[in-house]
Amino acid sequence: MEINVRVGEAADVPAMMKLVKELAEFEKAPEQVSNTEEQMLKDGFGQNPIFGSFVAEADGEIVGIAIYYFRYSTWKGKRLYLEDIVVNSEFRGKGMGKALFDKTIEKAKETNCTGMMWQVLDWNQSAIEFYKQYGTRFDDDWVNCKLDF
Repeated sequence: MEINVRVGEAADVPAMMKLVKELAEFEKAPEQVSNTEEQMLKDGFGQNPIFGSFVAEADGEIVGIAIYYFRYSTWKGKRLYLEDIVVNSEFRGKGMGKALFDKTIEKAKETNCTGMMWQVLDWNQSAIEFYKQYGTRFDDDWVNCKLDF
């Protein structure tokens, strides 16, 4: 199996949304997905893209994605926020997640970010163990907040 990680393209959006929905199933929240292919196309590949992406291919088929954007910390400066990293369940444990994560770290460094941030569900032990390999600091002091419109 040949693994290739590359920058996402507009033509990849259907495969990307399929993986987003797979992630929602895995996280036991499929009803939470309200995004559409059309919106993702506009937001990621329109005139003013607000996110970037990488796709992982196995023998030419997209089997993983990393979606990121830049944020600003008043204490740390420019940071890369990894919104989602998703690998198709059949391809987990084969280096896809590592290839995507490494590519995202590389992007953060290339764009002069002071660090990278993301979230992981507290019950996703395999992901937590994966991130520990990178020396990840887990923050128990902050509570996530959100407003939906």
